[in-house]
Amino acid sequence: MSVAHEPPVLLASREELEAREEQWLAPSAMKSRQSRGRAHAEPEHPFRTAYQRDRDRIIHSTAFRRLEYKTQVFVNHEGDYYRTRLTHTLEVAQIAVAIARALRLNEDLVEAVALAHDLGHPPFGHAGEDALRELMEGRGGFEHNLQGLRIVDLLEERYPAFPGLNLTWEVRESINKHRTPYDEPGLQIALDPAVSPLLESQVADVADEIAYDNHDLDDGLTSGLLKEDDLRDLALWEEARQAVEASAPRATPEIRKYQIIRTLINRQVTELVQESAQRLKQHHIASLEDVRACAERLIAFSPALQELRNPLKAFLWTRLYHHYRVARMADKAKRFITELFGLYVNKPQQLPNTTRLRIERGEDPHRVVCDYIAGMTDRYCLEEYRKLFDPFERV
Repeated sequence: MSVAHEPPVLLASREELEAREEQWLAPSAMKSRQSRGRAHAEPEHPFRTAYQRDRDRIIHSTAFRRLEYKTQVFVNHEGDYYRTRLTHTLEVAQIAVAIARALRLNEDLVEAVALAHDLGHPPFGHAGEDALRELMEGRGGFEHNLQGLRIVDLLEERYPAFPGLNLTWEVRESINKHRTPYDEPGLQIALDPAVSPLLESQVADVADEIAYDNHDLDDGLTSGLLKEDDLRDLALWEEARQAVEASAPRATPEIRKYQIIRTLINRQVTELVQESAQRLKQHHIASLEDVRACAERLIAFSPALQELRNPLKAFLWTRLYHHYRVARMADKAKRFITELFGLYVNKPQQLPNTTRLRIERGEDPHRVVCDYIAGMTDRYCLEEYRKLFDPFERV
């Protein structure tokens, strides 16, 4: 009589995952074993690499959850369809991981950076950032990448032995060096300013561009602020539209719009991967040191594709981001934030106990109030404004 044998338990240890990275990833990719580590020493996890732990810490953070109710373009109460900072962040992560996988870069690091890239954004999108930048002029300023670094280094409270999330150097550096064409020039770089960002960091930057250009276009069309006929002069859109109509001539307008956006994203991701691979070859990039020393961005669109993208970006800038309805909401948002800021600074007793205690312990009241407002969701900011300025609203 044969004796049944239980199958062996197969566990993938952290060491095995790190060894797999060494075998699979490109020589210019950032391997987990090469990390400069964390500011506060911690024992390694038995089954997760350093960057997998960073990703998980970001997802479980308070700042990440609050992205659900922070503006991308349309304020949350405008409707349930429109993207928020959270859904935008998830879309960036999906695009970034697809690019990283094709180029054999570290997918876990890319995902962590993509999920963290918008943590420092205040409520009401760029209008909120503009307001805080003006209010903090001469007092250290405000910039969402540096605020993201403050969040993961200082403001999140999760561990008894240290503040923040204690992320690896590489994720923190990538948050600090995040760049898109819409970011303010002259940003302060706090971490290794003399060297170029990792390829994984560059991937997250370009994935952000692809996501917000195409998905803001989608939201703009859905809102009615943009019309498809207005896009006919844009070659990039028109090429995608003709391809979709040729392959699915009977598609409904809604499906056609979705397929055009999908075609635009697919084309940009595909050509980006091909162009980036060519750039890595042309610059003889064979190591991390080569990446760090290369002043030119290696993850980038071809000049031809960028020339097609520029009119689309200009169109969004003038026809959507500066549409009068968006501008009205932005002006209201700046007014909310400015009035709340002044009230909190002059009357800190209006602040929650934990926030007020920071001022009582000697921290700069302006920075404390800036941190507090930057952490608000759109919804909470509006509620606070009503409670503090509407005489008929319960406090």
